[in-house]
Amino acid sequence: MVGIRVQIIRWLDDHQPGWVECSFRDLHGVEHRFREKAPVVSGSALDAGSAYPQPGLLGCVVLERTPGDDGRTVVSVDTERPWGIESVEGRTRFEVAPEDLVEVARSTG
Repeated sequence: MVGIRVQIIRWLDDHQPGWVECSFRDLHGVEHRFREKAPVVSGSALDAGSAYPQPGLLGCVVLERTPGDDGRTVVSVDTERPWGIESVEGRTRFEVAPEDLVEVARSTG
């Protein structure tokens, strides 16, 4: 599985299992914000008392890799899979730089 590197900005809600707000900037410099369950975006035991920002990951699938006009690789990703994550604006497809992605080992448990 692949994940987009995000910054977990703040704690939102104690409703089980706890909700956080996180964000990332796409290849074009546009910031995208997400409200998601803390365990979905982080393996750390986060709560309202945790220090923020914290690093996190949003699961996604790579749709395609193409050369950009400036020679950089453009990676088109979709956060709808694997966990149905969308931005606060309802978006699931983004263009990111390859360095914004991390290969994540799948859990077998």
